[in-house]
Amino acid sequence: MTTPFFLQISVDPETVEAAGEAASTIETISILELIAGGGWYIMAPLGILSIVAVYIFIERFLAIQKASILDPKFMNQMRDFIYEGKMDAAKELCKKRSTPFSRMLQKGVNRIGKPLGDISTAIENVGKLEIYNLEQGLSTLATIAGAAPMIGFLGTVIGMINTFHEMYAAGNSVEISNLSGGIMQAMVTTAAGLVIGIIAYIGYNLLVAKVDKVIHKMEATSLEFMDLLQEPAK
Repeated sequence: MTTPFFLQISVDPETVEAAGEAASTIETISILELIAGGGWYIMAPLGILSIVAVYIFIERFLAIQKASILDPKFMNQMRDFIYEGKMDAAKELCKKRSTPFSRMLQKGVNRIGKPLGDISTAIENVGKLEIYNLEQGLSTLATIAGAAPMIGFLGTVIGMINTFHEMYAAGNSVEISNLSGGIMQAMVTTAAGLVIGIIAYIGYNLLVAKVDKVIHKMEATSLEFMDLLQEPAK
């Protein structure tokens, strides 16, 4: 009959306690330390671009939102004034509204009595100016959407150059701690550039979509106004 032998291993309690403390210790890094690890010469431009992008988006969003408001009563009042021949009242109404739609129609009212083609051209020219005003800053936002990732990639290249330089300087005694700084810079700048670029890109497309809606409303309003000028002659 075979007698089983049990292998008993004796472990030092202090060793177990030290291992437990090491396992329970989790090293964390703050946002400021993370940003500082990317290098100020890269993170500073990215920070400026992020502030500019947020400012442009908020400012343009509010401006376009305000410009897109078209009161249905406005066109009804314009129709009544034009039918009754009260051109001065129609002009005053446009001045009080002070919207892209009212400024377009005010130019049309000022041209009443001239050929319809001239009136339409005048309205169209004012509409182009209004669209230009609405689109101010959008090109800058688009530039940030493309430039931020490129600046981030530049930081990546610089970080990798630093890493290889540390490897070359250390020779055969290279340690991972000597390389971590350059690798961290490479990763942080790439992530920061991509985040800013994605936010700017999404913001740009949202604003472009809102501008397109305003343009459609402006076109519909100008067509309705030209119809008003032709109806009394029927």
